[in-house]
Amino acid sequence: MPPRKRRSYTAEYKVEAAHRVIDSDRTIAEVARELGIDAGMLSVWVKDERRRIAAAEVHGDKPLEPAERAELQRLRRQVAELEKDNAFLVKASAYFAAMQKKPHGSI
Repeated sequence: MPPRKRRSYTAEYKVEAAHRVIDSDRTIAEVARELGIDAGMLSVWVKDERRRIAAAEVHGDKPLEPAERAELQRLRRQVAELEKDNAFLVKASAYFAAMQKKPHGSI
């Protein structure tokens, strides 16, 4: 059997995976199969998220609604894409600045 690959997950991924269970009538096992992750690991994420929700309610805070979480994820993806675009523009700008300094005909 090949060795298992060790993967790390972002906090956002863990919360979203947990809410796939919390916000639906599906079981942890069903969602874990769908996501291709270990059910025990997802179970820990669900427990952690339920604790965070309960702690927030004690302080009068409401957790994000599914639509709000979806919008937050969309905005995070958009920011990540803009950061990639900015990094490309910085590199391209440096390249063109270096090319302008070279004499004509040299590469």
